[in-house]
Amino acid sequence: MTVAVYLPDLEKTRWWCRTLAELLPGWSVRPLVEIEDRETVAYAVVWRPRTGDLARFSNLKAIVSVGAGIDHVLADAELPGNVPIIRTVGADLTQRMREYVALHVLRHHRDMPRQLQAQAERDWHQIVVPVAPNRKVGVMGLGNLGADAARTLAGLGFATRGWSRGAKAIDGVETFAGAAGLPAFLDGLEILVNLLPLTAETTGILDGALFAQLAPGACLINCARGAHLVDDDLLAALEAGQIKQATLDVFHQEPLPAGHPFWSHPAITVTPHIASQIDAATGGRLIAANLQRFEAGEPVPDLADAARGY
Repeated sequence: MTVAVYLPDLEKTRWWCRTLAELLPGWSVRPLVEIEDRETVAYAVVWRPRTGDLARFSNLKAIVSVGAGIDHVLADAELPGNVPIIRTVGADLTQRMREYVALHVLRHHRDMPRQLQAQAERDWHQIVVPVAPNRKVGVMGLGNLGADAARTLAGLGFATRGWSRGAKAIDGVETFAGAAGLPAFLDGLEILVNLLPLTAETTGILDGALFAQLAPGACLINCARGAHLVDDDLLAALEAGQIKQATLDVFHQEPLPAGHPFWSHPAITVTPHIASQIDAATGGRLIAANLQRFEAGEPVPDLADAARGY
């Protein structure tokens, strides 16, 4: 049983191979780029595979995404049809996203960027902000990560809203669904967190029209996918004051090019796609368990729906 592993960084690929090999005794786990006997490959564990990589394997039983999203797999124009795709999600990933969202919502809520600026200017500037129950915060996308983030924010006392494609019920969170519910969800929001899956419908959703529906001076946190955001629209909204601050963890091109204006913008915080970064030790256990279940013909709870895109 051969498992092909691909990440853009070969050293990380080897790290994943070593970890998975220990967790899958009797299986052969090798870097995809080094496999010549293609017919032996039954499973592929990948992050952002190159176009055509997976089509090389005629006996592929399943593809595993090293992460909760599958958009990077579906982007392959030569992706073999009807091969199941398994997402990688778990308590550790949810915990990391919970921490990231709580950290940056609180940063924006307490206006820490302005406070740090005041410190640099040696300005005793005491910023007074509303208490959390008077701050409207919204989470777009109520899957595993989004629903947990919304519950966390509600637990911190924020007036929390959630929006998703289909109706969801979350204790302490006012929920909205579908295109019809989006305007009411956005109306008056002061901090918006994006955790949507990337699909044809959600690509470019964070644009000028959406920003205009938020409260003036709102803050944006994007920790889903870079393609959700129209970069120029965000820059224009910051210039106009409609958006006050933004925290961005994901980008159209990663790593973010050195010349991109986001790096130096005073109202933008850039983090290098680390909101819920998966490591081989954590992810390996989840992936190995899912592969063993799949091979044994048992239900795999993390099986994705390629038609929906997540």
